[in-house]
Amino acid sequence: MNLHGKVALITGAKGGLGNFVTEAFLAAGARVVGVSRSIQASEFPHAGFTAIAADLVTGEAARKLVEDVAARCGRIDALVHVMGGFAGGKSVAETDDATLEKMLDLNYRSAFFVARAVLPQMRRQGGGRILAVASRQAVEPGAMVGAYSASKAALEDRLYSYFNQYESFRAYYHVLQTSTENERGVALVELQIEATPRSGPSRRREGQVRFEFAAGKNGWQIVNFTPRDFFQ
Repeated sequence: MNLHGKVALITGAKGGLGNFVTEAFLAAGARVVGVSRSIQASEFPHAGFTAIAADLVTGEAARKLVEDVAARCGRIDALVHVMGGFAGGKSVAETDDATLEKMLDLNYRSAFFVARAVLPQMRRQGGGRILAVASRQAVEPGAMVGAYSASKAALEDRLYSYFNQYESFRAYYHVLQTSTENERGVALVELQIEATPRSGPSRRREGQVRFEFAAGKNGWQIVNFTPRDFFQ
């Protein structure tokens, strides 16, 4: 996978899956702007990495972030929204307002705000890609995770809505769904569709990137990564 000359904005770049995603994009040659609430450039010692500390739970924060990245890099070819969180263990009747609001902030509102901010930039430059981390719980919700499942379902619905609104230029939307069992897991990045470009014929493309991971001493570890060409 060759991403030389591409600019990727990665939210939740620090910790867990974010570390691996950031390293993967850097290894592929992309210029990466990594965003987390607390992050430093020294955490990813690579010439192509820029760290920006930001909290994306407000629209104004997301707008300022995108403006900053566009000013520094000139464009944003991919928004990779890894930021998110989990809360569970309580029934819907037992779930308090604070838990629901936290799940909506981390899993839905942050994605809404940053995607809304980046779409005009992608439109001006002629196209781009948006990748977000969803969950199998969004389509097959389990017990005791009502707030989490609702926030992930809202995220998926919003991404599909974005596509329907912006089909006049080359916009790509991806959803990452995960499933785990017996300390093993699989995550699939699902390429949904390519919109009609301003000139040339309409095209449709489908594909996946598969992650296989396992539970380790320091949390989930990627044990295999099979990518498809992301920008072709």
